[in-house]
Amino acid sequence: MKYLSAFISCSLSGSMLLSACNNDEKSEARRPNILIAIADDQSFVHTSFAGSPFVKTPGFDRVASSGIYFMNCYAGSPGSAPSRGALVTGRYPWQNEQSGQHGSSWMKKYVPYVDLLRSAGYRTGYTGKGVGPFQYARNESDTLWRDENAAGRAYNSRRYGKDEITDVRSAKGIGRTDYFSNFIDFIDKRDPDQPFYFWYGADEPHRGYEKGSWKRTDKTLSMVDVPAFMPDNDEIRGDLLDYAVEIEWFDTHLVRILDYLDSIGELDNTIVIVTADNGMPFPRAKAYCYEYGVHVPMAISYPANFPGVRTVDDPVSFVDIAPTLLEMAGVDSEGMMPIAGKSLVGMLKSSRSGTVDKKKKYVYSGRERHSSSRWNNLGYPQRAIRGEEYLLIWNMKPERWPAGAPQAIKPGSDGELLPMYGIDETGVHHSDWAFTDIDASPSKSFLVENHASEDVKYYFNLAYGKFPEYEMYHVTEDPGCLNNLYGKKGYDSVAKELKRELVKELEKSRDPRIVGPDKEIFDSYKRYMHIREFPEYGDKR
Repeated sequence: MKYLSAFISCSLSGSMLLSACNNDEKSEARRPNILIAIADDQSFVHTSFAGSPFVKTPGFDRVASSGIYFMNCYAGSPGSAPSRGALVTGRYPWQNEQSGQHGSSWMKKYVPYVDLLRSAGYRTGYTGKGVGPFQYARNESDTLWRDENAAGRAYNSRRYGKDEITDVRSAKGIGRTDYFSNFIDFIDKRDPDQPFYFWYGADEPHRGYEKGSWKRTDKTLSMVDVPAFMPDNDEIRGDLLDYAVEIEWFDTHLVRILDYLDSIGELDNTIVIVTADNGMPFPRAKAYCYEYGVHVPMAISYPANFPGVRTVDDPVSFVDIAPTLLEMAGVDSEGMMPIAGKSLVGMLKSSRSGTVDKKKKYVYSGRERHSSSRWNNLGYPQRAIRGEEYLLIWNMKPERWPAGAPQAIKPGSDGELLPMYGIDETGVHHSDWAFTDIDASPSKSFLVENHASEDVKYYFNLAYGKFPEYEMYHVTEDPGCLNNLYGKKGYDSVAKELKRELVKELEKSRDPRIVGPDKEIFDSYKRYMHIREFPEYGDKR
């Protein structure tokens, strides 16, 4: 009807109406703004829209309820750097060499889509955490490295002060960056009617937290749903509530950004994507390819173009975001390395809920080196495939410790070993002494300090023990990934199909672990962050 009315008006008379019609056509042709809001370490279940009883996320819920909520979004990796790199390149971490590895260097040849948007006239920028942690060019001698963060130009000058009057942060563990004020700074500097692309990358809910920050809220320990892979006690529940406080801080700034865009009349013409780079920073979640490590929340809205109030069951991946945004912006991917993902535009423009694209059956994730956690700085290579109901994980080096070695070499010593499991003579756990692929936390320390207890031993082994080469879980029934079905009677055909499809995708994407010529090349990439020393402990290449 809108187009018919415009046509009738334009047919009525002269140049004044013709001018008005041209303006209408220009308005209809406006390119969409793009806002990506990405939390740092948040699992798929931890939004109030998903039903979490102890997390309140009105910003996420607003996008999910009015737009499209994705039940099955999978990050590129269970770690931030490779996952964020996958998002902006549209390529799996194993395709991006150093630029798919935590703490390594970002090479110029891995052009992120933000560069293409900027060249096409978009104003681009980010606040908070961009695409990292990576080492970007330090000086002119780093000729192969990218100068600017792969998220774009930084807007991080607005910060909370040190006095109580200007510092309104809800917990001491929260960073000082005032994300919303930096977004306003970014918007104020754009030209009128210029489309924008903005990356809001919160540092929350990344560790560390202020222990007990939840006690200043209306939260109670009884609210918490403890994941099945952790023991249910007050220590774990309190840690989860502190995690919730930081998720809510991320969401608070999202609400402010959405309200502001609405107030200036830009929200309807903005593609809003809200997600997280990987799962929660708890044992057996972040850094692992289980559900709580790679399955993340995602909601997308674009009132001007995408039919909303929908829930989509199709599995989608971070590698699908780059081709989607480029298509919506009308920008070709020329200049980028070949993209592995597939555009979701058809799915987004559909009015269907449930399964929208029956041909999209699988998504893939993987990891290599997460932190400095083993002898000779070796990683723990995993590849994973998620289908409609099942998740299959290939642990390519099962002789290695998934969480990192259980014992480190004392810094500055001549090979002196620190205590096993990082427990000192008083029984206190030191997180930096063992299992360092898992972030320091009360939950991590509780499992280690109480590992011999009959009530805790099971959970300790889930988080810190070695894994078999293959694992398979019915994740719709077992989201905690506790019952390994691989090799069990009745599941052979499912496992065979998932293995076949996983290898097919790894071959297609030229994963060095599969096609060579150097299958160990990932362990050779230099790490530019803290390096620890560990005994060999039987680690092999």
